[in-house]
Amino acid sequence: MSDHYFNALERKIDQLLDHCHRLEQENERLRQQEAVLKDERARLLQLNDQTRSKVEAMIQRLKALEQNA
Repeated sequence: MSDHYFNALERKIDQLLDHCHRLEQENERLRQQEAVLKDERARLLQLNDQTRSKVEAMIQRLKALEQNA
């Protein structure tokens, strides 16, 4: 086979390696982003639960005030 063929093949392999490297970096970035989003979701769910509890407590107090009035 000619040197031209091997040079073209080498360029293609280099391109594939570069592409794999970029995909690995993107994959790592996406994993980190997923972890951050999961943490944020957990925090927001906890905040939502706290808010729901406070609203339910206020409703109970209002009902109690209404019954006493």
